[in-house]
Amino acid sequence: MDFIQVLILGLIQGLTEWLPISSSGHLVVVQKLMNLSTPVVFDVMLHVGTLLAVIVFFRKDILKILKSLLSLKTKDENFKLFIYILIGTIPTAVIGFLFLKFFESLFSNVKAVGIGFLITGALLLLSKLKNNNKNLNWFNSLIIGTIQGISIAPGISRSGSTISVGLLRGIKKEEVFKYSFLLSIPAIIGANVMEYKAFNLSDIGLYSIIGIIVSAISGYVALKIVHKMLLSEKFYLFAVYCFLVGIVVLAFI
Repeated sequence: MDFIQVLILGLIQGLTEWLPISSSGHLVVVQKLMNLSTPVVFDVMLHVGTLLAVIVFFRKDILKILKSLLSLKTKDENFKLFIYILIGTIPTAVIGFLFLKFFESLFSNVKAVGIGFLITGALLLLSKLKNNNKNLNWFNSLIIGTIQGISIAPGISRSGSTISVGLLRGIKKEEVFKYSFLLSIPAIIGANVMEYKAFNLSDIGLYSIIGIIVSAISGYVALKIVHKMLLSEKFYLFAVYCFLVGIVVLAFI
């Protein structure tokens, strides 16, 4: 990789990780176009950058959760949110563990990526059909966690699918927004831990550091955009982009 390619991949990772348009799908397509095969350490560092973005963005909510845990306020809404995150993480972890090899095989299948984009587009479009006035509960946490596990497949957006399913379940927009991204934290940490043995810390070089910085900044911007689009009833418009990308990918395989 050269410097420009590092910037491009960091920018794409940061924006598409949190915008509902699938970071994995974009990285597969872009790396094919650039004829690149990025090292595992670089991919992990890009995810560390986007993880930092979501931690900074939700730092106040994370602190509230930690305080409720330390004080053992089991009836506190933040304590309940922590329990819901645990519940949602279970199906994600099970799906990721049992079907890891299958999902890995899809990353070399551009046709599967194109279909994934179309699935994301359909979910985003359907999300507009429901009124949202319900609170999160354990059952919805389980459903959202399951769809997060399925979204490991390239082309299926993690944020797009989890938020859309939450909206289809009637959960309030602000609540499903917060839950979707807080739920991503243990998922990203778990995925990076699984990749840890594939590289040495000594492999982290200047390009990896640059990748972290670029993906973190662009990831934070993406979170701002998603929040604004969701609350302004324009979240479903991302479906148009996903449909276009899916059709183009399938047409030019």
